[in-house]
Amino acid sequence: MKDAITRTTEWVKAQLEHEGTGHDWEHIRRVTSQAQEIAEIEGADRHIVTLAALLHDLIDDKVVASEEEGLAKVNKWLEQLALPTDAKTHIIEIITTMSFKGGNNKPMSTLEGQIVQDADRLDALGAIGIARTFLYAGSKGQPMYDPAARVRENMTVEQYRNGKSSAVHHFYEKLLKLKSLMNTNEAKRRAERRHAFMEQFLEQFYQEWD
Repeated sequence: MKDAITRTTEWVKAQLEHEGTGHDWEHIRRVTSQAQEIAEIEGADRHIVTLAALLHDLIDDKVVASEEEGLAKVNKWLEQLALPTDAKTHIIEIITTMSFKGGNNKPMSTLEGQIVQDADRLDALGAIGIARTFLYAGSKGQPMYDPAARVRENMTVEQYRNGKSSAVHHFYEKLLKLKSLMNTNEAKRRAERRHAFMEQFLEQFYQEWD
């Protein structure tokens, strides 16, 4: 399994090193490291957590042309690693169900899935989360802030992905909701400080905007 992790690390890094929306290799590195730390604390399968964390964005339609195309590529990669069937199934289940997608996805069914989801969501919070939000908005041609726009609620996946929004509106549509959606006790603890930092940022942002 150690060889599979080393090979997967190199494969994912090569594909995402120059990604420009905040879902790049450094995001994967941070998520994987945090997922490993939480796995140790929560008593989860560290190998499954590591591989799922490494692969999770390669099926995300923010990164690849389509989820189906990305999933086929990941499946082909896992076949090359000659992992046990139950391990491959577990990894695919995690990466296909962990995305926020406007809050429309079902809860994670395993501890390993909960941990990878938590680690990914933690990277959307705090100073890093703020930086990634503005990076993503800029890459999609969205404004920093539009005072006339309304915060969107109860969105479909299509509306969440492609509807008109702004970087600041994304805080209310997703980021500020994440603290209450953490699965594990360790992630809940880590989310508190990052959430508070974002609230402080928004307060300062509005003062400067006005």
